[in-house]
Amino acid sequence: GLPARLPEIMLVGSQSFSPGGPNGIIRSQSFAGFSGLQERRSRCNSFIENPSALKKPQAKLKKMHNLGHKNNNLPKEPQPQRVEEVIRALKNGLDEYLEVHQTELDKLTAQLKDMRRNSRLGVLYDLDKQIKTIERAMRRLEFHISKVDELYEAYCIQRRLQDGASKMKQAFAASPTSRAARESLSEIGRSHREYTENMCTIEAELENLLGEFSIKMKGLAGFARLCPGDQYEIFMKYGRQRWKLKGKIEANGKQSWDGEEVVFLPLIVGFISIKVTELKGLATHLLVGSVTCETKELFAARPQVVAVDINDLGTIKLSLEITWYPFDVEDMTASSGAGNKAAALQRRMSMYSQGTPETPTLKDHSF
Repeated sequence: GLPARLPEIMLVGSQSFSPGGPNGIIRSQSFAGFSGLQERRSRCNSFIENPSALKKPQAKLKKMHNLGHKNNNLPKEPQPQRVEEVIRALKNGLDEYLEVHQTELDKLTAQLKDMRRNSRLGVLYDLDKQIKTIERAMRRLEFHISKVDELYEAYCIQRRLQDGASKMKQAFAASPTSRAARESLSEIGRSHREYTENMCTIEAELENLLGEFSIKMKGLAGFARLCPGDQYEIFMKYGRQRWKLKGKIEANGKQSWDGEEVVFLPLIVGFISIKVTELKGLATHLLVGSVTCETKELFAARPQVVAVDINDLGTIKLSLEITWYPFDVEDMTASSGAGNKAAALQRRMSMYSQGTPETPTLKDHSF
């Protein structure tokens, strides 16, 4: 067939973003995936953007909440090492969100101070309202961080108690058997089970504080591998959460997909597995490749465009844009209302800078 159009490869740098929800894009350095226990580096150091991907009509965001993978099923065994790694990544992400909000707050506060002498009350009101929105978001983040700290401190206490009970079990098991020793061993066993159950319960509560991952499909990049008429199926699995979508390479090199975005709830234990299959016919499916991806580095304040190597040679890559929200996506969208008005506010500020408060201009009609 005709050779596929080479995808455009570009670097996407950090951009400024509104206080309620970021829109800058940065590159994840670790989302290259790994096969089995052997982590392998991504062979693509650039971002892969596919501006030619066909946009479907915006539908209601598909969420994985209805799978009930949280609260209902406690982990059977605690995973303290993994909990420590994920909580460290979570706190780094929350601190990054706070820093971003603080930077935006400082900028708006300076603007408000400069504008008080030469601006309309309406503009000052909008700016003050935006500042208050950021301050509320920061207080919410600080409270969220305190909840994480409190739960993790309780988890560490239960972990130390469990370790102590485990060592005592070993000591009594190695000592000469007697009735008193057997009774003590039985009591220690009950305590050990209690501490273990407490750790599992706290793990589930911590998992509920991880927020949401919003994953957007950007397209496949396969260079000469992608030809017009090719059809592919992508299957993502994250714990009990699933996302399956099908796409086709069009004659003009564009890609059309039947899914655009999904929300996964982050897990403490579990990785995102991705499988790409080429659909050759009704009963003929050719496995292109599968990969398992780490999620710790996705706890970031800015969206990340990641290019995942699907096969061993790296000739097929899946491009995704992943955004982490500390809270529910809908809550974040609602709280970012004032932030989304930043551009309009800037236009109004520049509009009124052309005339003093005592000298209205014709542009006042747009106020």
